[in-house]
Amino acid sequence: MLHIEHAHYKINDHKVFVIESLTINQGHSVAFVGRNGSGKSVLAKALAGEQPLLSGNVINDFKSIAYISFEQLQKLIDEEWKRNNTDMLSEGENDTGLTTSQIIQEIKADDERCLQLAKQFGISQLLTRKFKYLSTGETRKTLICKALMSNPDLLILDEPFDGLDILSRENLADKLGELSKQGVTIVLVLNRFNEIPIFIEEIGLLVECQLLKFGSKATILNDETVKQLADLESLPNVPLPDADVPPDALSNEIDRVVLNNGYVHYDDKAIIDGLTWRVKAGENWQIVGPNGAGKSTLLSLITGDHPQGYSNDLTLFGRKRGSGETIWDIKKHIGYVSSSLHLDYRVSSSVKTVLVSGFFDSIGVYQATSDRQAKLADEWLKLLGLYTQADKPFQSLSWGQQRLVLIARALVKHPTLLILDEPLQGLDHLNRELVKGWIDRLINEGNTQLLFVSHHAEDAPKCITHRLTFVPNFDLSYQYQFETLN
Repeated sequence: MLHIEHAHYKINDHKVFVIESLTINQGHSVAFVGRNGSGKSVLAKALAGEQPLLSGNVINDFKSIAYISFEQLQKLIDEEWKRNNTDMLSEGENDTGLTTSQIIQEIKADDERCLQLAKQFGISQLLTRKFKYLSTGETRKTLICKALMSNPDLLILDEPFDGLDILSRENLADKLGELSKQGVTIVLVLNRFNEIPIFIEEIGLLVECQLLKFGSKATILNDETVKQLADLESLPNVPLPDADVPPDALSNEIDRVVLNNGYVHYDDKAIIDGLTWRVKAGENWQIVGPNGAGKSTLLSLITGDHPQGYSNDLTLFGRKRGSGETIWDIKKHIGYVSSSLHLDYRVSSSVKTVLVSGFFDSIGVYQATSDRQAKLADEWLKLLGLYTQADKPFQSLSWGQQRLVLIARALVKHPTLLILDEPLQGLDHLNRELVKGWIDRLINEGNTQLLFVSHHAEDAPKCITHRLTFVPNFDLSYQYQFETLN
């Protein structure tokens, strides 16, 4: 078992995480749930023995502990892209990235065990593919296989379901349930009550860097305070700060996006094949489909970040791609959040600098900031509850707090087109509702339109008017389905 008593763990010079009493028995399955900043990741590291203990007693009988987190995934993907020191290969240059099989066997080499795990998690067909080209769900399963190579008796997963589509979430929950039946002690750290798998036996509630409640699943979920948190559906409306200089209002006669017979391919494999799509003025689209379908690739064409964007028949805001516009001409109309942008924010910047960079569409700030821009940034930080941390390093925030800052960064200029690719990853229920409220208010009260990608149907803001669905074919390609919503 793992037993912790009267423990204080160091978070920083001014903050500690407190566990008065916690026992995790061998073979049990446990989920810890809490808001962003409540200390979930600190708890996960404490259970894995990676968080500094200031005081208290810890008895740990587990022989092999495996711990997987968002931060580990971010670091691994970053390292893989750095192998070539560029996101695009020159002609004749070899891609030095590791394959999925090499990642899984990085610590322990065993081809037979690797194949067995890959089959168990449905990724055996990906073993020879470069890891950095996998989808979010595929990378998550790869890391779990890697952790299981050493046959751990305690497996700790920090937000394992975020970024996965419905089928992938159900599949992963089933696989973890099987591991639990095999005697592996499972600990999940979550921010969604509705993501607690059926096999979980005990639940802990984290509030303000403290393990507030811990007990059987039935006892915790029937607690009135927990019910209120789990069933929270709405929040008071809070006015958004103004834009510094709102983008020029475009005529309603001008389509925002027009893609004709869109095509994107890698190594002769079509990622997007024959997509014709039009986003008219006033339309707000949700884009749905399985992991790896090409949703993020489609958005990168629009933002100008994909090199094959210029080989497509694509028109943005009435201007055809490749007609002499610069990347900044494109980005000035766009606010953008994605997991890849989150990965890009590895630069050393303060929280306020990251937010202000939204006015300039840059990673970091390289020009003078006006007094008005600084004032508006302060208003956003107060809205986020992060005003007192404005000058702290962005990387010192929790993952969820970082995502909130990046969402605010996308909203600061009230863009013509707001592009959100899985923006709610890593956010707890309260903050997801808060962000959806911001989006709806921005759309309803201004001239902004929305392109929104999420695997969670309940994550779609109320303003959505249309849906584009990537529908898989039997040959692993995709068809495109268009809907107008009531």
